[in-house]
Amino acid sequence: MHSIFLPGFALVALTFLVWCRLYAERLGQMRRDRIRPQSVATSAQMSAKLADSRASDNFRNLFELPVLFYFALMVAAMSGQTGALVIGLAWTFVVLRAVHSLIHCTYNRVMHRFSVYLLSAVVLWTLLGLLVWRLI
Repeated sequence: MHSIFLPGFALVALTFLVWCRLYAERLGQMRRDRIRPQSVATSAQMSAKLADSRASDNFRNLFELPVLFYFALMVAAMSGQTGALVIGLAWTFVVLRAVHSLIHCTYNRVMHRFSVYLLSAVVLWTLLGLLVWRLI
């Protein structure tokens, strides 16, 4: 049963890595360009002054669909639905989100990123649909 939480921890680890990249890039640019912290106090000011928002944008993405993923893991654990199919779908979602983050934070080709995003969303909706189906 506890193995259902491992994909969740893996996604948390991915979120942490993107967070580290976000702050390394942001603080590095602020230092290089001598940007005062108060001059980027709002998101509008920040987008006007900071050139690269890939890591920041990806960090925000990791709090969109993944919220439903964490919910799915809790439903799976609480309802005892921790078989190979559910765990396989969970790991597939995490791997696809990692690929999405890699694309987003590096070369950022939109159609590559979107294709992986869409596939991860289909996996997540399949996981949620399976959990609901088994509950009813």
